[in-house]
Amino acid sequence: MNKFFTHTLKVLFIVILSMQNLFSEESFIPEPPSINAEYYLLKDAVSGRILAEQGADERVAPASITKVMTGYVIADQIDKGFISGDEEVLISENCWRRGGSKMFIKEGTRVLVSDLIKGMVIQSGNDASCALAEHTAGSEEGFVDLMMVYVRDLGLQNTNFINVWGGPEEGHYSSARDLALLSQRLIEKFPDHYAIYKEKYFTYNNIKQRNRNSLLWQDDSIDGMKTGHTESAGYCLVSSGLRNETRLIAVTLKSSSEKQRLTDNRRLLDYGFRYFRTKKILSKFTSIKVEEVWGGEQETVNLESAEDVYLTLSPRDFKRVEPVVELEDYLQAPLQKGQIVGKVTLSLDGKILRSVDLISSKGVESLGFFGRAWSNIKLLAYRFLTDEES
Repeated sequence: MNKFFTHTLKVLFIVILSMQNLFSEESFIPEPPSINAEYYLLKDAVSGRILAEQGADERVAPASITKVMTGYVIADQIDKGFISGDEEVLISENCWRRGGSKMFIKEGTRVLVSDLIKGMVIQSGNDASCALAEHTAGSEEGFVDLMMVYVRDLGLQNTNFINVWGGPEEGHYSSARDLALLSQRLIEKFPDHYAIYKEKYFTYNNIKQRNRNSLLWQDDSIDGMKTGHTESAGYCLVSSGLRNETRLIAVTLKSSSEKQRLTDNRRLLDYGFRYFRTKKILSKFTSIKVEEVWGGEQETVNLESAEDVYLTLSPRDFKRVEPVVELEDYLQAPLQKGQIVGKVTLSLDGKILRSVDLISSKGVESLGFFGRAWSNIKLLAYRFLTDEES
């Protein structure tokens, strides 16, 4: 009886120890926090991984978050040389009379494009948005048409704009997923323009106004982006921050109050930064494997990733990512530099995280006729032996 009891204890101890080892390898990530907003999305801005979402594709009035797209269009028009930040804009009566939040520009005056951008981004000026639209496209209607070209180019599936400033109109909508993607592309393509979103104050016409995104005062890692509010849209916010070389974007739509939208966004960002990191796993044009080339003037060639690969994971999981190289076939000359020859797949616990093309690092010329013939004979023999072994 004592022997049986002792043996049972040993077995139980081994089982418990095995379970501890198993669980120690796994990364525990809790469910996202409870959010008041009806629709929300949290994503990494580099890898694009979605960390939390609810109703992210629902079409919702975006209010002044619309100005992120207005700013994106303006930044791209400047980048392409169609307009300049140093140009002066003649302010029309139409823009001067625009209601809602204001930069307080005056009819008949001339204002720099760069000042209007700050007035739109920092002060959320509807008048500034109007002036930029008229200057860029000749009219607000023309600028809306331009916005929709960008909507299609960016692949925003649930977005349609009717105006440039976010006023409540039938058919004016976007979604949390689209707004996150738009924000991601703006941060990537126009870092100088994005830097304006973290400025806390802007003074124009002797009127100093503060940035409406109060998160800028709560956390130094948060450096954008844009608030929005109308009766139909509720309280909305797109925010972004950078911690530990990880940039996240949070979108909350239809929160119940101004204070609640800040709480909602902050909860999402804190959750993401606490449990996830983004790291570069593969670098473009960095050798992953050296592979034999049959019938070539060179016997081997380096195989490289066709692109940079970033993953967003629990910090403990990066060491457990398994790369697997799969070639389309045995490599035979001639090879072109940059030729796709296979894929490298990154997996975690059997789940595929990412798969990217493998390319040849350089070109490899073929041997002469007799050299190729002899190489083909050797390859046939190698295939036969390999097949026999398998």
